[in-house]
Amino acid sequence: MVEKKSAVYDVVVIGGGVVGCAVLRELSRYDLNLLLLERETDLAEGVSKGNSGVIHAGFNVPAGSLKAKTNVAGLGMIYGLAAELGVPHRKTGKLVVALAGEDRGRLEGLKTEGDKSGVPDLELVDEAAIRRLEPLARGRWALYSPHTGIISPYEFTIALAECATQNDARVLLEAPVEAVGFDGGLFRLSTPKGTFAARFVVNSAGPFADDVARLAGIDDYRIFPYRGEYLISDKDCGLRLGMPVYPVPPRDDPGLGIHITPTLEGNIILGPSAEPVDDKRDVASTRKVIARIKAESGRLMPELARISFIHSYAGIRPKLVDPSGKDRFGDFVVEESGLRPGWISLLGIESPGLTSAPAIARMVAGMIGAKTDLRPKPDFNPTRPLRTRFANLGDNERAERVANDADWGEMICRCEHVTRAEVVAALRNPFGARTMDAVKRRTRCGMGRCQGGFCTPRIVKILQDEGVLVERITKRGGGSRLFFGRLKG
Repeated sequence: MVEKKSAVYDVVVIGGGVVGCAVLRELSRYDLNLLLLERETDLAEGVSKGNSGVIHAGFNVPAGSLKAKTNVAGLGMIYGLAAELGVPHRKTGKLVVALAGEDRGRLEGLKTEGDKSGVPDLELVDEAAIRRLEPLARGRWALYSPHTGIISPYEFTIALAECATQNDARVLLEAPVEAVGFDGGLFRLSTPKGTFAARFVVNSAGPFADDVARLAGIDDYRIFPYRGEYLISDKDCGLRLGMPVYPVPPRDDPGLGIHITPTLEGNIILGPSAEPVDDKRDVASTRKVIARIKAESGRLMPELARISFIHSYAGIRPKLVDPSGKDRFGDFVVEESGLRPGWISLLGIESPGLTSAPAIARMVAGMIGAKTDLRPKPDFNPTRPLRTRFANLGDNERAERVANDADWGEMICRCEHVTRAEVVAALRNPFGARTMDAVKRRTRCGMGRCQGGFCTPRIVKILQDEGVLVERITKRGGGSRLFFGRLKG
């Protein structure tokens, strides 16, 4: 549906990743007319779905940098915020492991930076302590961070947006900004779904934030896409990893090195790599890099050699570091344009952007509040209704739900124990997202051992029951259709 004319929005956020949705949720505390524009068919379709889901403590970045400041501040906020929104998360701790004794000095350097930034309770530990803290890990020395954790990044993103919408913000999918005009002190943002006027714009478009800025005549930065590839194990692989295990960061690597991370469900994630690519949408998995991921992970955790993996995937990091240059560190950019007052750009928001998101959101609200009166809403609701997965319920509660609604008794995904009731609820989300990947991110359908072999036809049938024509069913929108040609009835 194309809108010919829209009301003037106080703030339009461009980009539905974790940072954009955190900004929207933070601003929904105030009496503002808010809109978020997302180019894809669902939220968390870009950087926010292709990461490790680690809540970072803040010692991997230089003290005094914006990355460090927002990371440490975000660490102090994110656990409470996730609990408030009912998002699965767990404080696990983390080990950064030195395989050789001579690398102890590198760990001491990381601890020094962390101490300067105010990271709490960092500790250098020896080989015996490593085995006690994480029996699967190997190393001579390690830096132990007890406040590191794990979270579902896409569920966190969606929850932030849902909370914002229940506080009267608006989210519009499949609405890429194609042109930016200026009229009467307002920004005019042209999209396929209409033109929207805004007093302030927050550009949180991830890898495309520099392209969006150029539409407004702002050409101060260039984003360089780096692809990070991952492998993920079956959750019943026979190993139980308790906490993330990282290597000492390689000197010549633009990332933190190949690390090993547990998921909340019991899978083990290996990766990511960090290779510069030309295409901001290039999320291919490559044989060469996957082999390197296995080899480097095996040095930290030899028992990984005996397990199998069910899936590979990749994400894009929006770095401000030119691959051809010598600089390996690029800081976050959070600034209002001098050329276009009211236009706030968020650029280079890569790791630790997930942890930093609540702090960046509060920073953006402060920037807007410095230029206009922000009146808190007396009825702001910071929470979201708690949604416990069927897979996590006890037998009595399962039986009670099935007795009240037969849809709770129809299993759609055997691997992850997802019911028809949960799939239907996912399709009836507040944003109108109705792709296979939208269901996956909300329910975990297709994330198990069979990778959708059992549940895909069942989800297709539910989509048809919900009024989606079979020829319009897609994996993630655009040209990712599942069916072509005539079908027999």
